Amino acid sequence: MARPVKIGLIQMASKLPTSASCEEHRKAMTEAHVTYIEEAARKGVNILCMQEIFTGPYFCPSQETKWYGLTEKIPEGPTTQLMMELAKKHKMVIVVPIYEEHMTGVYYNTAAVIDADGKYLGKYRKNHIPQVKGFWEKFFFKPGNLGYPVFNTAFGKVGVYICYDRHFPDGARCLGLNGAEIVFNPSATVAGLSEYLWEIEQPAHAVANGYFIAAINRIGREEPWNIGDFYGQSYVASPRGKILKKASRDKDELLIADIDLDEVKEIRDLWQFYRDRRPETYGAITEI
Repeated sequence: MARPVKIGLIQMASKLPTSASCEEHRKAMTEAHVTYIEEAARKGVNILCMQEIFTGPYFCPSQETKWYGLTEKIPEGPTTQLMMELAKKHKMVIVVPIYEEHMTGVYYNTAAVIDADGKYLGKYRKNHIPQVKGFWEKFFFKPGNLGYPVFNTAFGKVGVYICYDRHFPDGARCLGLNGAEIVFNPSATVAGLSEYLWEIEQPAHAVANGYFIAAINRIGREEPWNIGDFYGQSYVASPRGKILKKASRDKDELLIADIDLDEVKEIRDLWQFYRDRRPETYGAITEI
């Protein structure tokens, strides 16, 4: 018996120069995304996700406290509240990646998950935080402390992994062990060092763990930081590791892919990776 689900991913360039205020960025990016959310609703999308910290530019090449102004409470903040309204209106699950304020001075790179009835289900906080030239994320984000939750939505069991997380297979496995059928990875990734991994790592996670992956990346070049071009190419990959649908490299776009969640059971029955794993032999993972 098929379990069809229509997945929507939004990739987009920043809409304002970085000199604009945080509130101006939030307003412009939210308005631009709402247009695509309405289009997704018209096209029957069941689960939708945006790119990493979608309400602004990728500000981590800087170390400017100005960008703390993009933080919001979850779920009380204006963006989560708006997305709860839209989710209810369109009977759509929405994964909302935003910059979270836990308390003054404690901020996380977070994604809220909202069910198709508008109910806030919970959030994932990015666990792996890079700190290298051009990606000064530890200046802005505290490492996540919520583990690897999976959310039982109206259309399936959803997990979230954010950007740099994708380089770590351990959390990807935890999401599978926690029951994920589809994992969303909202990202901000530029051409260069890791681009060749973009279509290797996450399809490999999909195969190793027997679930779908939805990878989202922004587009464009953000001045004055010029760390490279965000190369888009958002995609959905199956549990077989096959890329089912891929977006363009340089255009604002709503990518829509049709999947069948019954494929998760089919693949797990074929490849018994969960049955045959040997956790008692993996102690070095946590000891070193």
